[in-house]
Parts: sequence; structure tokens; C-alpha cells
Amino acid sequence: MSTYVYGIAAAPGPPLPDGLTGVGDPPRPVRTVEREGLVALVSDAPPELRPKRRELLAHQRVLAEAGAHAQVLPLRFGSVSADDETAGGVLEERAEHFRERLAALEGKAEYNVKAAHHEEAVLHRVLADRPELRAATEANRAAGGGSHEEKLRLGEQVATAVQAQETADEALLRSVLEPYASEVSEGPRSTGWLANLSLLVGEESAAGLLDAVDELAELHPQLDLRVNGPLPPYSFVERTGATADPPVGHAAR
Repeated sequence: MSTYVYGIAAAPGPPLPDGLTGVGDPPRPVRTVEREGLVALVSDAPPELRPKRRELLAHQRVLAEAGAHAQVLPLRFGSVSADDETAGGVLEERAEHFRERLAALEGKAEYNVKAAHHEEAVLHRVLADRPELRAATEANRAAGGGSHEEKLRLGEQVATAVQAQETADEALLRSVLEPYASEVSEGPRSTGWLANLSLLVGEESAAGLLDAVDELAELHPQLDLRVNGPLPPYSFVERTGATADPPVGHAAR
């Protein structure tokens, strides 16, 4: 039977509650595999593992129980090795990396910030910032909408201005929020989001980050900001290569 891996911690590992179980139906008991001063939190993997709500919650429960007592490097749902020996071999091969990551994540959590535009507010912003575009819009309106060609030309100009505002607002978001993080990871761009940032944030900086998000939303009403966290630092199991300096003052201003 293959081995399901929940996360990695420094040996001897966090104390696990008696009877702690993980994924599977029935749920499989959780155990540890130790190598090179590290432990992998594992259980037997069910033969057909699906990302159902019950299984996702079981994965999260194991990490929460372990993380309450020690720093744990969380692996994403569905991490499976051929067997315990293979899981131990990975600990041996990547021991230096895992130790570095555990040290880097100590006392930190992941915060995910997504940004989109409020459509009406961003149109108001680009017209306010571009007098020539505002004048063209008013002229077309006064002319009953203008000709078909004029409408197309104005629409293209507005679309270009909105795209430029998206670029500017993404840069603004990064400049304000990244100083609160020790590492930053850019997530996949889904439709409708102009930015998707995961930030590794220490306990001492978390309140400042959330205040900065609130201030950004107040000062820039065209921004629709969504924050999710604190989360297990899934995005930082591997080195991101992106780091930020400690915050100085309140950057949102």
C-alpha cells in the first residue's frame, strides 16, 4: 500500500493525539517516518483518493493538530509516496532544503490577497485621470453616442486605459503589501483578477498587513480586495526566490 504524506517537521516531531486519523474510508491512522533529523507525518493511502470535502478536511485536521505543537511544512492534498521507505528516502535526499524551509517558516503564516476592479469605479478613475478621454466621452454623449466608428475608437481607448490602470494598481498593491512579507509567491491568474499574491507573514506583521489592505480599499475605491488567512504556508514549501524588506511606516499612504 502506498504512503500518504501530510507534512514534514523536525524530529522527534509534534506529539500527536492518540487515535489521530487522516484520509480514507475508514480513516487511516497517522504515524511518522523519521530520517536525518526530520519526520514525515504519514498514513496509508487509500487506493482511490478523491478531493472530496471529507478527505480535504481530514488532511487539514492532521496538519492543524501537528501544527499546534510544532512548525510543520505542509504538503498539498494528494501527496503520495510509493511506501514508507520511499518517503524516508525523500527526507534524506532533501534534508537540507526541508530544514531551511522549516526555519524560514517558523512563526509565519500565509496570507492570500486577490485584487480585481470594480467596473464602474475604475471607469470613473480612468476618465478622471485622462481629461482627453473624458472630453471625448462627453462629446460622444452630446452627439447622441457618435458614429459607429467613433464608438469603436472610444471603446478601444477606454479599454487601453483600463488595462493601464490594472498594471498600475497591481504595482501599487505589490509596493504596499510586499514589505510586510518575508517571501512572496504569485499565484495563477484567474479570470477577473488583476493580482493574486500569497505572502509569508510573521505574527508581528500580520496586523499591519491587514490594516494596509483596508487602507488601500479606502484610498482606492476602484479596487476589490479579498484576503484569506492566516493559512498553512502551502505556497512556500519550495523556495520562492522573492523576498521583501521589513515594513517602514504605513506604505498605503
